[in-house]
Amino acid sequence: QTREMRLSVLALLCFLPLLTLAARYEATGKPYNVSYDHRSMFINGQRALLASGSIHYPRSTPSMWPVLLKESKDAGIDLIQIYLFWNLHEPTRGVYNFDGNANVTQFLDYAMDAGLYINLRIGPYVCAEWNYGGFPVWLRDIPGMVFRDYNQPFMTEMARWMTYIVNKLRPYLASNGGPIILAQVENEYGWVENAYGSSGRQYALWSAQFANSLNIGIPWIMCSQDDVTTVIDTCNGFYCDNWLPGHFSAFPNQPALWTENWPGWFQNWGDAVPHRPTQDVMFSIARWVARGGTHFNYYMWHGGTTFGRWTGGPFIITSYDYDVALDEFGLPHNPKYTRSAQMHAVLHKFEDQLLNNNPPSPVSLGNNLEAHVYGQGSSALVFLSNIDSKNVGKVSFQGATYTLQPWSVQIVVNQKVIYDTSS
Repeated sequence: QTREMRLSVLALLCFLPLLTLAARYEATGKPYNVSYDHRSMFINGQRALLASGSIHYPRSTPSMWPVLLKESKDAGIDLIQIYLFWNLHEPTRGVYNFDGNANVTQFLDYAMDAGLYINLRIGPYVCAEWNYGGFPVWLRDIPGMVFRDYNQPFMTEMARWMTYIVNKLRPYLASNGGPIILAQVENEYGWVENAYGSSGRQYALWSAQFANSLNIGIPWIMCSQDDVTTVIDTCNGFYCDNWLPGHFSAFPNQPALWTENWPGWFQNWGDAVPHRPTQDVMFSIARWVARGGTHFNYYMWHGGTTFGRWTGGPFIITSYDYDVALDEFGLPHNPKYTRSAQMHAVLHKFEDQLLNNNPPSPVSLGNNLEAHVYGQGSSALVFLSNIDSKNVGKVSFQGATYTLQPWSVQIVVNQKVIYDTSS
């Protein structure tokens, strides 16, 4: 069965050639431009629909990195999203560690060799079920320290670390010919900002201002941060398509980026192994793209293992498998790997058609049934959605009849279903 699934994805990849290879990364060493408008990212002036996957380099071994990145590229992943773990890299103030599985520049070199872009999530708070959320323990002992607040001791240390790591990795920025096309400051701060009161708002604004002052030549993002206008706001969640209307209204000049689609979850001691059905993951992506999203990231794509004492807590196990496409050991986990690859092939095939049209208004086809149509006539790319979680839907559209399983999307061209999320 696994062999048949691999053959099916290879057949589909041959049938749907990637027509926009110019937008994929090539390690030429020449600087290139990264920008955006309301619809998408631009890479060297060309629109790009980006399929992204999170890999935390310290949660695997350096010998695994080339294989993980090749498997990612083979599945149609364009962009690898990584966190920088401050406490891993600066265990003692002023003493830095970039050895072994902390060798981030080696990981970036392998990514360049594989032809993959990078989203660099600096934080410095990263969460990630990582000890202390990535903060070094020595940080707490600085007099007057208040984490993640408009607090001078914290901001001084945050600015020092960010300046150091940006300068270290500056050769890897797109503006210098490297693979890094996006960078993130802070992490889901909007979810806790109100608990800090007015100083939380000041800190959020300062974080964006300081990040922009580093002049890295690529866009900055902040996930779940809808009150800051000087960076791109992004979505985290199991589903983000319902986030889109509010985002486009609040930020009419920003594209829609989904930094964390959770294909599974981390595991606690004594609990059942988390599992999210492949069909549900693919449904969430199809709905996201149908309604206007042009970047999505699997958190995680490869979860790996939290070695040593780096596991956050309480009671989170060291396996960070996450029920994702590349399992804890870096092996393809089917059907998630195969079905993800098939989805990416379809979206890349019709990348120009998607990105050169604004998100269409939905066409109602009945209760909880709708269509989103990109283009005109028989060549139009159509997303037929059944957002009813219990009932099968039968619809007639453009001269053909379709049966939509509950909670599913069919992608249709010329009356032919080229992808069905319920499969």
